[in-house]
Amino acid sequence: VIKMPRAAREKSESGIYHVMLRGVNKQQIFEEKEDYEKFIQILEDCKEISKFELHAYCLMGNHIHLLLRVEKEPLETVFRRIGSRFVYWYNIKYRRIGHLFQDRFKSEPVDTTDYLMTVVRYIHQNPVKAGICKRVSDYEYSSYCEYIGTSYIVDTAYILEIWGMDAFVELNETTVKDNCLDVSEKPVVRVTDEQARAL
Repeated sequence: VIKMPRAAREKSESGIYHVMLRGVNKQQIFEEKEDYEKFIQILEDCKEISKFELHAYCLMGNHIHLLLRVEKEPLETVFRRIGSRFVYWYNIKYRRIGHLFQDRFKSEPVDTTDYLMTVVRYIHQNPVKAGICKRVSDYEYSSYCEYIGTSYIVDTAYILEIWGMDAFVELNETTVKDNCLDVSEKPVVRVTDEQARAL
């Protein structure tokens, strides 16, 4: 079997990346409230160690979106730290072994103000588009509430300096079909037994 080398991760000139982690085999990452809270706590701990800026996040049932700026450590190191801590805790809690996340994390650079706006809106509108809630402000496990209320782990100043609060709220409440990094649902290709034997 010949293994193809992985494509090099595209570097961001600004240091800002939109990153997505997905559960292996589309499995749930967060089973209950404690799981969401633990991941947020790990984000906070790793933020202190790795010195990245967190500009937005949304924790969905089987995947995670983060918008961050790396400084002290490269993106790969940051996510190795976050992922290993959460998986270690999760596996002990649920008495399981093995991987929790599918492959390596996906990332895309965010190098323009326009695309930054698009990604922030896209991340916050994930639960609305998934039919979990009607408004972005209704979802508990995203950074939107830190922007309109008290900020705990999110660095809100950078985004709010660009748009201001009124424009930020309008931006996030306006439903638009943005095209950003997301979970790709490839169609399932079914083959007959005969075709399988031939393959």
